[in-house]
Amino acid sequence: MHVRCPDWLPEEIYRRVLEVLAGLSPVVQALPPSAALVELKGALRYHGTDAAHLGEVLRVRCISQLGLDVRVGVGPTITVAATASAQITGPGGVLAIAPEQAAAWLAGLPVEALHGIGPRQATLLRDYGIHSVGLLAAVSSATVQRLLGKKAGRLAADRARGIDPRPVVPRALPASAAVRHRFTHHTLDGATVRTALLDLVAQLGLQLRHRAQATRAITLTLRFAGGTTWEKTRRLPEPSAHDVDLRTVAYQLMDAAGLQRARLTGIGLRAEDLIDARQVAEQITLDGVRGSRLVAEQAMDRIRDKYGPASIGPATLVSLRRAS
Repeated sequence: MHVRCPDWLPEEIYRRVLEVLAGLSPVVQALPPSAALVELKGALRYHGTDAAHLGEVLRVRCISQLGLDVRVGVGPTITVAATASAQITGPGGVLAIAPEQAAAWLAGLPVEALHGIGPRQATLLRDYGIHSVGLLAAVSSATVQRLLGKKAGRLAADRARGIDPRPVVPRALPASAAVRHRFTHHTLDGATVRTALLDLVAQLGLQLRHRAQATRAITLTLRFAGGTTWEKTRRLPEPSAHDVDLRTVAYQLMDAAGLQRARLTGIGLRAEDLIDARQVAEQITLDGVRGSRLVAEQAMDRIRDKYGPASIGPATLVSLRRAS
């Protein structure tokens, strides 16, 4: 079973979805930030039902417990299940493909619909007249390898024929923290984007400090009009949960994106490789500016704790940064 949650799902809700999945099967593989795999062999025998019904049970539990609908694909392999979940057009639904129907079902799909085929690979295959998964399956593996490269070609040819021996490997969600911002309209204004990024830095830092954690790396995700995304990760010089350190890396990542006239629809910031904040050595510094900022950070944390997270917004933060 391949489960797709809505895009830009908050991490805490995603973790609860994984808990719901664990109630159906003990073999759950997290695919952050918003998908997961579930092995159903033992679960079907335990629950005494079929895979499609388990998918509907999952939807009902997610809607009733989390107010969240999910798209569920079921198939004999990871590729078939993941391809099936992507074919569900609504906010939720279940599409189950029986093992004996998998090859015929895949054959009728456009080549770009096959899970694992990227836009560049699909364009290249179409340039050579391979428009459907069925045609890809009919072409010799050696030919596909010459077009896409040895490893990628072999995998594409096998998966087009329904061959995918990968098992579901139990894996919990790695320690991370994420915050996101969705723009109400396509945004070109660099100042607006920077303000949103600064607000995300403040949210992320507050979340880490409340969890008594520090991060070793920051990942910036940009979502553009048309559905494309850009993502890059940069490691911090040393683990930190302070806004001043997170902001420096976040701005470096934003500069690396090289935005000019890109229309943004969303922006996300994720702290990865987290550790216990008590393991981070605090060095004595003679930098008065940094010391003042850390004192101000503590004061703002107390204000947010008392009056709510929205008590200090992006405009306030920008003013404080300019004043400092």
